[in-house]
Amino acid sequence: MRWKNLGEHTVYENQWLRVNLADVELPDGRRLDHYLIRMRPVAMATAVNEQDEALLLWRHRFITDSWGWELAAGVVEDGEGLAEAAAREMLEETGWQPGPLRTLMTVEPSNGLSDARHHVFWAESAVFVGHPQDDYESDKREWVPLREVPGLIAGGEVPAANSAAALLMLHQLRLHAPGGSAPPSPSDGGTSPDSS
Repeated sequence: MRWKNLGEHTVYENQWLRVNLADVELPDGRRLDHYLIRMRPVAMATAVNEQDEALLLWRHRFITDSWGWELAAGVVEDGEGLAEAAAREMLEETGWQPGPLRTLMTVEPSNGLSDARHHVFWAESAVFVGHPQDDYESDKREWVPLREVPGLIAGGEVPAANSAAALLMLHQLRLHAPGGSAPPSPSDGGTSPDSS
């Protein structure tokens, strides 16, 4: 049941993405044109404090005209490692500098349309540095109890799939894992092929 990409060409591009048209062969031999979006990797980060609260942004998304809680996130810049980008985005968007980052997960939020990969990191500490540089990205920044995560997601207050997946994983790791903490995992120092 594998679909085959027989080739593609770019119909539009900018610094963040390329829109390509692919010649796709279906398993039964039929062929079709399929538009797809090639995107730079995205890095996301949050911190979880000793009270099991995650640092989140409350923001509006004009495309869907929706409000919701999200993790700080942004595109990985050229020459930047994934964890480095995640730490930078968290500082720029929240004003908090994360402690040592751990890899939480990588998700593909729209893999029927895009090759976007979102790399999610978390820290067990953070230091407040000052008012966020990118304060225009969110209405507020708050420490939200992980115990509230399932209800927030069920109530539509975490509409972004990448943030919902990350928060559910943190909910499980911090509130239900033995010892209340995730097993150690190395942070990505920029050696991943997706870091450029």
